[in-house]
Amino acid sequence: MGNVFIMDHPLIQHKIGYIRRKETGTKDFRQTISEIAVLICYEATRHLPLEDVEIETPICKTTVKELKGKKLAVVPILRAGLGMVDGILTLIPAAKVGHIGLYRDPVTIEPVEYYCKLPEDCQEREVFVVDPMLATGGSSSAAIRMLKEKGCRNIHFMCIIAAPEGIERMQKDHPDVDLYIGALDEKLNEHSYIVPGLGDAGDRIFGTK
Repeated sequence: MGNVFIMDHPLIQHKIGYIRRKETGTKDFRQTISEIAVLICYEATRHLPLEDVEIETPICKTTVKELKGKKLAVVPILRAGLGMVDGILTLIPAAKVGHIGLYRDPVTIEPVEYYCKLPEDCQEREVFVVDPMLATGGSSSAAIRMLKEKGCRNIHFMCIIAAPEGIERMQKDHPDVDLYIGALDEKLNEHSYIVPGLGDAGDRIFGTK
């Protein structure tokens, strides 16, 4: 079973409290989403392996730690996931970026793919799928299924706010995927919005509400 990591860092909690406020405007919301993504990414990359490398400082030769040849990819789920990408790339500038677009079929309520563009060597990379909200888990589960169908095996999921229903769905569908979550909320309402949540993350990031 994949691990579920609920962030307890004071800065993450403070910033999530700020974006929950309905009076927080688009500019500040977008900036804070990016800042939270940096902090969650910092926690989510603790497991990356290191190797010893000999270098020369201005004083002498020494051995330092460097990331052990790990190729990384960030895959946002369109469109709200885009709001987390720049923050993550400030920490991992060499990561490749893919994109997955899904919409919900109005009849079946199931996610349908409309766009998928991944790095050519994505199956060789450690992949971080990102979306600010994990509500029902339908879109996130579908995105990870698409990645697995394309040969990706080392996958993690990062979100800012999750509902228990979404975590349950992800653990059922993808027990091998670790989940990194900024805050665990109470439930979903009858419209599948997270309660207390923060509304529609995509609308608030891009100012389209």
